[in-house]
Order: sequence, then structure tokens, then C-alpha cells
Amino acid sequence: MRVLVTGATGYVGRVVVRELRIHGHEPVVSHQRLMEPFQVPDADAVIHLAGLARVRESFQDPLAYWETNVAGTLNLLKALRGQRFLFASTAGVYRPADATLTEESVREPSSPYAATKAAAEDLVAWAARSGQIGAATLRLFNVAGGGDTDTTRVITRAVATAAGQGPGMEVYGDGSAVREFVHVRDVAAAFVTALETCEVGESTVYNVGGTSASVREVLETVEEVTGRPVDVTWRPANPDEVKVQRADTSRLRALGWAPAHSSLKEIVSDQWAALHR
Repeated sequence: MRVLVTGATGYVGRVVVRELRIHGHEPVVSHQRLMEPFQVPDADAVIHLAGLARVRESFQDPLAYWETNVAGTLNLLKALRGQRFLFASTAGVYRPADATLTEESVREPSSPYAATKAAAEDLVAWAARSGQIGAATLRLFNVAGGGDTDTTRVITRAVATAAGQGPGMEVYGDGSAVREFVHVRDVAAAFVTALETCEVGESTVYNVGGTSASVREVLETVEEVTGRPVDVTWRPANPDEVKVQRADTSRLRALGWAPAHSSLKEIVSDQWAALHR
């Protein structure tokens, strides 16, 4: 299958391109700007990874996030007829809950970034319902490993801190907050799995998670793997912080996908190795 990939040179995009080739597909790297009229080459499918993705930054410039993530997705959808379309969304669209999150859990975005992803999800779903495309929306939880460079992410920051890169890290609360982590290789595999089962006229949402762990467990694992301490400054807890985030991935697993690389130790070990390559 010939697959156009937006954001192909980014952190997730590079791994998705490699995974497509492994499975016999032909990835086509897009260098077009989302804010311009989009030209889709001869392609059977599109994997849409491009966009702005920093939560804190989105509060400072929400309009830029809406323009890129929503209007940009709209521009891309306008150029499609009959293709399969896979959209990278975020677990941030969900209302915080102690219960494990399923694809049917209530959406309640708590940041401009997450709100733009929820809006784009709706665009994609309605386009599929009209018969224009076949759609799969993948709600990614905390992607990690594989040489991530975004030190706003907890595992990436902790590993970089252990390596002596940067001034250390701040943790709010006692480190008991639980998050769902997934290796970037498992994310790429999820896109390929969803691609091969996507049908025109249908729209499906998939959670993409791997393993849940507390922030304190992350710090302990980083110190165990690296043999180095992680310099942490402990701050008072943020009363608005989500205490628990866990993913139900049974819908994606039913297609034959499973997170093969997402144990906490493997994610940390891979990130540490990538940092020294």
C-alpha cells in the first residue's frame, strides 16, 4: 500500500515510516505545509502525524494550535477521496478518571492542545461517515523510548537528568501519580495494524497504551537502568493534576496488536541507549 505520511521526519513519524517498510508498504514523505492547499500524491492511505503537540505551549498560543491542528487537518481532508486516513490523537481528550479509560470514556479536554485534537477527531469521523474516507483515530498515551528529545516528557527528562544533561527535574507531589506509557515502536506497529483493517465509510477509535507506572517508579527504574541518581526537586502537589491514567487497549489488541516493547524497564533502557548512540 502506498501511504502518505505527514510529520514523517518527527519523533513518531520516523519510526512509522520504518515500520511501514518492514510490512511491505511504500511510505511517501510529505513536506507540504498544512496551512496551504494540500496536494495528495497517488496514495492509498494517509497517516496524519504532523501538528503542534506541547500542552503548556498551547495555553500561551491557543490560536496557533487551532490553526495548525484543526484547520490544517481540514485542509488535508479536503484533498482526499476514497483513501484510508489514520489520525494521531491524544489521551488528553479524555475526562480524568480513576477508572481505566476505554474509547467510550467521556471526552473533556483540559488544554487547548487536547481541544484541538478532539475537534480534529470529529472532522475525521464525520468525513468517514459521509463515505469520503475510511478513518482510524489513534489516541496515544505517553509515548517514550527510541531516542525521544522532548524533555517535557517525564521519562525523557529523567533519563537526560541521569545523563547530566540539564539542571535536573521538578516533580509535583509525592510521585504517586500514575501514567500510561507506550514505546514508540509499539505506537508505529499500532498505526500499521489499524491501517490494514481500515475501511472506507467506517471510523474507529483506538487507545494506544502499554504499561502504567507512577512517577516515582519511573525515577527508580531510571536510576536502576543507568546506575546514576536522578536529581529531583520536589514541589507541592498541583490540586488539578490527574492522579491516575490507565488505558484499555483491548479494541486494538483484538486486531492482533500487542505492546511488545513497552515494559517500563525496556522503555528506559532503550532511551538510555539511544542517548549514547
